[in-house]
Amino acid sequence: MNFFKLPDLPYAYNALEPYIDEETMKLHHDKHHAGYTAKLNSAIENDASVNKKSIEEILSSLDDLDEAIRKAVTNNGGGFYNHSVFWEIMATKKDQEPDGELLAALNKSFSSFEKFKELFTEVAGNHFGSGWAWLVLSKGKLEIIDTNNQDSPISLGKNPILTLDVWEHAYYLKYQNRRPEYIEAWWHVVNWTEVQKRFEKST
Repeated sequence: MNFFKLPDLPYAYNALEPYIDEETMKLHHDKHHAGYTAKLNSAIENDASVNKKSIEEILSSLDDLDEAIRKAVTNNGGGFYNHSVFWEIMATKKDQEPDGELLAALNKSFSSFEKFKELFTEVAGNHFGSGWAWLVLSKGKLEIIDTNNQDSPISLGKNPILTLDVWEHAYYLKYQNRRPEYIEAWWHVVNWTEVQKRFEKST
């Protein structure tokens, strides 16, 4: 039974060119994200206390899970959720910039938007191994954090606002081992309209 459905991409596979290539998007969405979705459904199919919850509810209460499925749900539930957010915070309208309340909050928390980009880029670039870089809202404050593998900020009680996938499968076909180049390219496709919505919903 499919308790969670692989979300469609909100744009064509090639829509983020030249910054993120079509082949990577096909593999990333149709294979990696689809794989996490299928394995999550498999892990929870026999646990009625879990399979009727939202993914946010599941990830925010991992300690309540049966130990037999906890690791699988942590990994694959995180993979399902993290990628779902990742697709939405990218857009075909290139080179957007934040404004309004979000920009004011970024300026307040990091002194300027450019300083925020610099700090976020540093966290993403320095993350060891597979994982994610995040802008989160925690107790009313914006923070930049990274998580390992498919761990999600929701499990830490933090609300994701923006995220960047730094697993090699997110960039290796086009950028090989040049993660800094991938990060720089990604800034061109950030969907600041969506990030603003997530910020407003979390405040």
